[in-house]
Amino acid sequence: MSTVKVTTPSDREIAMTRVFDAPRELVYEAYTTPALLKRWLGVHRDWSLAVCEIDLRVGGAYRYVWRGDDGREMGMGGVYLEIVPGERLVTTERFDTSWYPGDAEATIVFAERKGRTTLTLTVKYESRDARDEVLRSPMKSGVEISFGNLAELLASTGARR
Repeated sequence: MSTVKVTTPSDREIAMTRVFDAPRELVYEAYTTPALLKRWLGVHRDWSLAVCEIDLRVGGAYRYVWRGDDGREMGMGGVYLEIVPGERLVTTERFDTSWYPGDAEATIVFAERKGRTTLTLTVKYESRDARDEVLRSPMKSGVEISFGNLAELLASTGARR
């Protein structure tokens, strides 16, 4: 059963939503703290988040590099456009070797209700063709894995620094 709901709110956007059994402060912390991100974001089988740098301020940059056990790397980064602590992040997004045309803008919303947090990640692409290219990719399974890792992290006693 899928835990991530994927929708297309517009012809240039993909929205991915999942509910986590944790208060939004913890989910936000796991999304903005390098030591925690390294434990869940894109971590699967033989892949690790080898580089995770965050300058969490408007205009600040972030940089992620995933590394496979075989030495392959995949990097991406961007700039923070908007930060509302515990509620919302807006960033640019660009992969080192892009597999879709153009850049993207990601909006992450953290909404809490009764101690559970609904995280919605909406990515707006440069064009409909770029969005459709991403929809044809294994993006959904990757998000499922990462969000599953995040749920496990949040459930563990080690979720806090």
